[in-house]
Amino acid sequence: MTSPYPFSAVVGLPDLRLALLLTAVSPAIGGVLVRGEKGTAKSTVVRGLAALLPEVDVVAGCRFACDPLAADPSCPDGPHTAGTPAARRRSALVELPVGATEDRVVGTLDLQRALGEGVKAYEPGLLAAAHRGVLYVDEVNLLPDHLVDLLLDAAAMGRAHVERDGVSVKHAARFLLVGTMNPEEGEPRPQLVDRFGLVVGVAAPATVEPRAEVVRRRLQYENDPAGFAARYVEQDAALAGRIAAARQILPRVTLPDAQLDRIARICIAYRVDGLRADIVVARTAVAVAAWHGRTVVTKDDLRDAARLALPHRRRRDPLDPPGADQERLEEILDQELNGPDDASDDGGSDTDGPDDGPDDGPDDGPDDGPDDGPDTDGPDGGGPDSGGPDGGGPDGGGPPPPSASTGSSDNSGSSGPVDDPGGRPTPEQTMVNTSDVDGGTGPATGPAGDLAFAQAPYKTRLLKIGGRANRQQGSHAGRRSPAHGRHGRVVRSRQPSGKLVSLHLPDTVRAAALRGSRRVHARDLREAVKVGREANLVLFVVDASGSMAARQRMTVVKTAVLSLLRDAYQRRDKVGMITFRGAEATTVLEPTASHEVGVLRLAELRTGGRTPLAAGLRQAARTLHGEKRRDARRRPLLVVVTDGRATSGPDPMTVVPALAGIPAVVVDCESGPVRLGLAGRLARALSADCLPLSALSTVGS
Repeated sequence: MTSPYPFSAVVGLPDLRLALLLTAVSPAIGGVLVRGEKGTAKSTVVRGLAALLPEVDVVAGCRFACDPLAADPSCPDGPHTAGTPAARRRSALVELPVGATEDRVVGTLDLQRALGEGVKAYEPGLLAAAHRGVLYVDEVNLLPDHLVDLLLDAAAMGRAHVERDGVSVKHAARFLLVGTMNPEEGEPRPQLVDRFGLVVGVAAPATVEPRAEVVRRRLQYENDPAGFAARYVEQDAALAGRIAAARQILPRVTLPDAQLDRIARICIAYRVDGLRADIVVARTAVAVAAWHGRTVVTKDDLRDAARLALPHRRRRDPLDPPGADQERLEEILDQELNGPDDASDDGGSDTDGPDDGPDDGPDDGPDDGPDDGPDTDGPDGGGPDSGGPDGGGPDGGGPPPPSASTGSSDNSGSSGPVDDPGGRPTPEQTMVNTSDVDGGTGPATGPAGDLAFAQAPYKTRLLKIGGRANRQQGSHAGRRSPAHGRHGRVVRSRQPSGKLVSLHLPDTVRAAALRGSRRVHARDLREAVKVGREANLVLFVVDASGSMAARQRMTVVKTAVLSLLRDAYQRRDKVGMITFRGAEATTVLEPTASHEVGVLRLAELRTGGRTPLAAGLRQAARTLHGEKRRDARRRPLLVVVTDGRATSGPDPMTVVPALAGIPAVVVDCESGPVRLGLAGRLARALSADCLPLSALSTVGS
C-alpha cells in the first residue's frame, strides 16, 4: 500500500494546517471547510492529518468502534459488558463520495427482514465507519442539501439517527468533519457554511520558488513514496504527540470572563448573525491555548480563533462574495486586542509545553526540520481538485414537455398557481443604487459604465416546469419544479421493482389482509411514491441591444435578472447566461452552479447596437443541447428577457423549431403607451408563458 503524503512535508498553508490541528485537538469546534481552486493540496493535507491522530481502543467485533471504557449504551451491536475483548487500531479516515446516497451515509434497514422475519437488521453507513476518526467530504458544495444537513447534524450532536417506518436505530458518530470545495463550481448555502466551525481559503503560489518546491517534493514522493515518508516520520510523530498532549490539557483550559467579553464585543462589532460564532470562537480559543500548552486563554489565542471562525459568518446576501470583510475583521481585532492586558488576562502558562504555532519546527509545527522550504501551497502543482497524490477527484417518451408555469395570466401561455406571495416593490418602483455590506448606498457601475443594479433584488414569482420529472432516475434535488423522488409528500403506492427504499405501511398491511394472511410476506410489500421538487438548469437569454439600452430601463432589467439569479440560487438551480447585441450572441456564463459569477457577468453587461434576437435563440439551443448530452437528468428552463424586437439577422421564428419541447418563459420588457406585442408573439411560437416585467415581482399577487 502506498504511503500517504506526510502532513509535515506540506510546506506553507499555515492557516489550513492550524485549523486542522485545532479540530483534531477539539472536534467540538465543528469541523473545517477548505475553499480553494483545484491543485492546492486540499485533499493531501486532510489525508496526511489522519495519520497524526492517536490510535483508538475499540470493542472487538463492534462495527461502530465503541470505546471499551465508555461503550455506547444504544449501540446496535451492544450491549457491551465490562471485560469485553478490545482491539487497538488507527483512527479511521472515511471519504464520502459526491454520489453517495442517504442510505449509504446513515446506514440502511433491511425492511424485508424487519417485516418478514421480525428482526431489526441494520447495515451501518459511513457515519458509523467514521466514528472516532475523520470523515472527509470532497466537493462538499456539490452534495445534495439533505446529505449535508445529515452530516452537520451528526457532527454537532455526536450521534446518528435512522428513523424509518416505525423502526428506530441510533448510534454514536463523533468524528472530525472536513469538507473541501472549489468555489468555481458554486458556493454552498450560507446556512451550511455557517455550520462548519472553521473555514479556510487556500490558493496556489504566484511566485517561482514556491511552485518549484512543490514540484520537487511531488517528484521525490512519486519516485520513492516510502523513502520520502520516512524522512518526515519524526516530524509527524512530534505533531501526533503534541495533539495527544493538547487533548490532555484541553479540559483544564480556562476562558476568563474578560476574554468572553472580548469575544462578544468582536462578534457584535463584526455584525455576525446568531450566537454560533461566539461559541465557535470560544471553543477554538480554548483549543489554541491547549495546542500551545497553556491552561489560560490569552488575547493572542482569541486573534487566531477569530481569524479562522468569523470571516465566513458576515455575509449579508446569498450572492455576496465570501471573505470580503477580512480587512474589517483585522481592524476590529486590533481595536479589541491591542490594548493593555487585564489583571485577569495575563494568560501565563503553567506548563513547560511548546508555545509556538504549527509553523515553527518538529516540536512546534509541521514546517521545520530538514524540509524547510519556501512558503507554498502544497506538494504538487496540479491534480483534479486535490493537488495531492490521492487527488479526489429528461425524461424520455410521451408528448413534448409542457411549457413553464409562471402563475401569470397572459394571452400566450398557460397559467398556474403563483408560489411565494409577498416580496419587494415592483421593478419600476426600484431605483438605482446598490447597498454595501454595512447598509449604506452608492451607485454601482460596471466596466462599461452602466449603472449595474437597483437598490436590492426583489422576490420573484416562481417560474417552474410543468409535469413531473422522475427523480427515481437520479435527477437533481432542489426547490423549483415538481418531481418524483425519495423526499416529498406521499401520493400513492406501488410494488417495488428493485430494492425497497420507502415503505408504504398501510398498503403493505392491506395487501397482506387481502390475501387473508396474518403475516406480511415479500410479495405484500408496497413502496411509497413521493412527489417533491427538483433543481433545474435555468438559462437566461438577455436582450442587451439598443432597443433596451435606455439608462433607467436597462437598470430595471438588470435588477430583474439579478432577482431571478437570486431565486435560482435559493432553489439550488444551475444557471447560465447568454446576451445578444450588435450582430451576435455571446455566452457570458456557461451553465454553472456558481451564481456569484452570474452576478459579476450581469454587472459587466454592455448594452447598445442592433438586436439579433435569432442569434440569441440559436445560441440558447446549442447550449441546451450540449448540456443535455452532459447531464440528461437535469431539466432545462429557458428564460428570455426581451422586448421582442429583432433588427438584425434572420427572423427569430426560423430558429424557434430548434427549441421545440424546451420549457420556456418570455419576460416582456416592452414599455410605453404604444406596444407591438412582439414578445407575446415569440412566447406563442415557443409555447411559453409571457410575463410582463412589471409582473415579475410577487407584490400584489
